[in-house]
Amino acid sequence: MTQETKHALVVEGGAMRGIFAAGVLDGFIDHSYNPFDFCIGVSAGATNIASWLSEQRGRTYTIIADYSCRPEFINFRKFAGGGHWLDLDWLWDHIAIHYPYDMQAFNKQSIPFHIVTTDVNTGYPVYTLGAENNLEMILKASCSVPMAYRTPLTIKGRKMIDGGVADSIPVIEAYNRGARVITVILSQKQGYIKRPPKAPWLLRRFMKNTPQLAEAMINRAEQYNQTMAFINNPPPDCTIRVITPEDSFSVGRLTTNKDKLEAGYQMGLRAARNVVQQMP
Repeated sequence: MTQETKHALVVEGGAMRGIFAAGVLDGFIDHSYNPFDFCIGVSAGATNIASWLSEQRGRTYTIIADYSCRPEFINFRKFAGGGHWLDLDWLWDHIAIHYPYDMQAFNKQSIPFHIVTTDVNTGYPVYTLGAENNLEMILKASCSVPMAYRTPLTIKGRKMIDGGVADSIPVIEAYNRGARVITVILSQKQGYIKRPPKAPWLLRRFMKNTPQLAEAMINRAEQYNQTMAFINNPPPDCTIRVITPEDSFSVGRLTTNKDKLEAGYQMGLRAARNVVQQMP
């Protein structure tokens, strides 16, 4: 394809809300739907893309609806005692044993996969091309929610955390990389508006050792809403196709209710089917 017609896939994060994107991408596998020239993922959105690229249908569903619901992963008591609220160390070790990526399949595909992280010292987004030698580490960094996971990962000398802090929905980055058709999978219902933190002064005090990161977190709502404005009113030379959960979607960032997660996953499968049926 020419630069003017590149088609990008962008997938938002959102922790357990990623169950919707898991359904969408599994649906894409079911229908052999893959018109994309490159993809960009954030946090849970990035892990969803990685499972899709390795053609492991159901992998992310299992991780969210089973492994991530266990007390070994989400544990506020552990957090109150100085540990992680969201223990990515346990989760990554458990996945490595029970459901690793199929790297042979991942390496066979040729779609460039950019993973978003946030630089702790600058508060700026970093876009790293995922490959076999860095995939697990970059994905873990992209998923490490500030404060909930206490130890930022150091990658090539830079401390990295959750990509959603600096660029929650990287559609503008996709556009700047030449995409003129962008399919974006969101983890919030249509019309969602992110609210700024109620006590930015407290966040600044709590994160006084990383002031640029604190400012990025304070400005996250503004950045998010500006991105949504771009999605709703893209440039004349760009078409953006938005896939969102249905109005009844009731999965939050830390939802562990199996019925709600299952319903969110089924919504994703239906959304994928609708996308495929609407294509010429």
